Amino acid sequence: MRTKYKRVLLKLSGESLMGNQGYGIDSTRLSDYAEQIKEIATAGVQVAIVIGGGNIFRGLSGTSKGVDRVKGDQMGMLATVINSLALSSALESAGQPAQVFTAINMFPIGEHYSKWKAIDALNAGKVAILAGGTGNPFFTTDTGSALRGIEVEANVMLKGTRVDGIYTADPEKDPAATKFDEITYDEIYTRGLKVMDLTATTLCKENNLPIIVFDMDTKGNLKKVMDGEKIGTLVY
Repeated sequence: MRTKYKRVLLKLSGESLMGNQGYGIDSTRLSDYAEQIKEIATAGVQVAIVIGGGNIFRGLSGTSKGVDRVKGDQMGMLATVINSLALSSALESAGQPAQVFTAINMFPIGEHYSKWKAIDALNAGKVAILAGGTGNPFFTTDTGSALRGIEVEANVMLKGTRVDGIYTADPEKDPAATKFDEITYDEIYTRGLKVMDLTATTLCKENNLPIIVFDMDTKGNLKKVMDGEKIGTLVY
């Protein structure tokens, strides 16, 4: 089977892992994700993953409760490690080899990330889960995924969200919002759209890493993107 992309960086939302719960990890959503990821990995796609931590802790929201920003961001990084371990466990249960790499040295929880070790894992047929953000405070997991996508030489960054693409406004709040099939990085700036933070968008633009924003919570969508179906929004 031929897929449109050989190597992808898949960015998953921590919030989406909650499923219908108010907090933590929904086991059904986790296994749905694992099945979708295994399906494309089995078809020969090399998959690197960055996952957020918002289902457990958000550094920025912590600062409003009196948590120091640097410590809050470090707590957020640890939340991404918890999610990464959960996803790697779900993938291995489904029969898909996976390896967790951490931006901060946390052996034996995960291997300390380096571009070459991650690429070796991808070439060996493993899903490489890149945890701990960039390892630095003041950077979001969006920026972490843009950076890792560029480093591991991914053909595209897939941003899996709850909505099926980029709209003129928040479709959950504005029923008149219309969806873009394609949009340029510059247009995201000028329209002030909240797709990713500016640092992440700039990194992707400067390094020519296209982004596809799509609904990951609908089973089968990840494979549709790999098959080149026009779902979601392409940012170029």
